[in-house]
Amino acid sequence: MFRAERSNSTIGSTFSLLELIYHATVRSIRKSHGNALFGLIMNMFQTMLLVLTFYIMFGVLGLRGSALRGDFLLYVMSGIFLFMTHTKALGAVFGSESSTSAMMKHAPMTTAVSITAAALGSLYIQLLSVIVVLTIYHVAFTHIEIYDWIGALAMILLSWFTGAAIGMVCLAAKPWAPDVVGVIQQVYSRANMIASGKMFVANTLPHKMLVLFDWNPLFHTIDQARGFTFINYNPHFSSWQYPLYVGLALMMIGLMGEFYTRQYASVSWGAKR
Repeated sequence: MFRAERSNSTIGSTFSLLELIYHATVRSIRKSHGNALFGLIMNMFQTMLLVLTFYIMFGVLGLRGSALRGDFLLYVMSGIFLFMTHTKALGAVFGSESSTSAMMKHAPMTTAVSITAAALGSLYIQLLSVIVVLTIYHVAFTHIEIYDWIGALAMILLSWFTGAAIGMVCLAAKPWAPDVVGVIQQVYSRANMIASGKMFVANTLPHKMLVLFDWNPLFHTIDQARGFTFINYNPHFSSWQYPLYVGLALMMIGLMGEFYTRQYASVSWGAKR
């Protein structure tokens, strides 16, 4: 049998792994939509539809006065962008190739590459959507100014990381109880429509309401992102350290769970799903 030559050096192996992750990421992006441009347009449409829905909801319920001083639509988008990034990362990692997938029969492919590719593919689509939507809004409608765009971008990345970490835990548990874990993942994603806090700011909440949302890492990243986006808002009841520590802890738990699950992987598990 013919075999492809592989470099045994550390640098060669690293570049081979990065190349494999790159191709797996491209495959992950094109898996749902054969046309990459159409996939981007669909994701932008979902984002803009959600922004429009909440914009109308704020107007109907008379909640615009409770928002921050500044561009109201940017306030809405600051919550929607992070919510979409978090939710899409969770769904991408949760739906990535498992150890029983047919792709794992190819020698270079591993579950680590599959999970990394799914997460990076989700991040690529979301960042591109955010850039395009903000550019269109800035050029076609009104000039926008972000107080600290580096901090705001960091909160987007932190939302993506926590979503990927939660998806990692769900992925590790999925082979043992696929239906139950699938329901939990769906419930969490739907609950974040409210629990993420994208419709209000933490500084305006009374303590009895704050404790209902304080557990959610996405609540913290959204509130911190608004602190970086608007010069006149200083978040007092959230921190970026909490979602970082929670994300790291969940990622470690997910990696250990995935490793343990892989030891007992069976092709019959893939047939049941």
